[in-house]
Amino acid sequence: MQESLNAKTGEFIAPLTTESYTILEGRATSGLVIVCDHANNALPPGYGSLGLPPEQLIRHIAYDIGAAEVTRRLSKMLSAPALLTHYSRLLIDPNRGLDDPTLIMRISDGVVIPGNRDLSDLERQKRVREFYEPYHSAIDRVLDTCNATGVVPLLLSIHSFTDIWRGQQRPWHAAILHDQDPRFAIPLLENLRAGGDILVGDNEPYSGRLKGDCMWRHGTMRGFAHALVELRQDLIREETGQKAWASRLSEIIAKLLADEDFTNTAARLEYRVTDADINNRKT
Repeated sequence: MQESLNAKTGEFIAPLTTESYTILEGRATSGLVIVCDHANNALPPGYGSLGLPPEQLIRHIAYDIGAAEVTRRLSKMLSAPALLTHYSRLLIDPNRGLDDPTLIMRISDGVVIPGNRDLSDLERQKRVREFYEPYHSAIDRVLDTCNATGVVPLLLSIHSFTDIWRGQQRPWHAAILHDQDPRFAIPLLENLRAGGDILVGDNEPYSGRLKGDCMWRHGTMRGFAHALVELRQDLIREETGQKAWASRLSEIIAKLLADEDFTNTAARLEYRVTDADINNRKT
């Protein structure tokens, strides 16, 4: 499978579709790798609907509404490779560490997931083996292929959040989540806020300080500059909003990648945060 990631002596990431994820083609020298952890609300054969009625699988508990479409557009606009999951986060959540109790949710937003309620260790191991680890291994391979060109890639994760939570309208149009590495997240946050026309959260409505998540595993622990973008779902449910937000992000990222000071700082792979650093962090 590793060979299928390479084309034109490593200068291009070829498209690839597997059981658990898709890779969208892009230039290995683009300076960017995009991931979408909660791209789809589908479930694999044999799992039915995990015992849920159909209306629950089109809600935010099953996937990040609109995130996949924004990812596809952004990938094309920036000629950057992207990786998207195939199955619902309710099967297993690739944006959680293996020791996280929410890796496989039994209850989500008040909804009991019958197919996860009495999960055996064997079934848990199967989901990790077949649907979790292949996606993360693919992210590492794409990052390695890009890095081998001499252009150190930024890592960008695209998510979306529900616009109404517990009966309250969330005010943020978008948010940037991050932990201790400011190289990509803070410039991205500042540029989004610079227009003055949107409210952008800084680690809200969620925090990016989640040990074991996707950005931790591939950004923090490997030294790649990274950021997670959250977009409000009512703004990207339809094609018009998806196109607008992909364009907004594309313009900002293209500007950053053209800034030599920014890219020189972002390319310093020695900027790493270790387990000990995070465990000893004062909150």
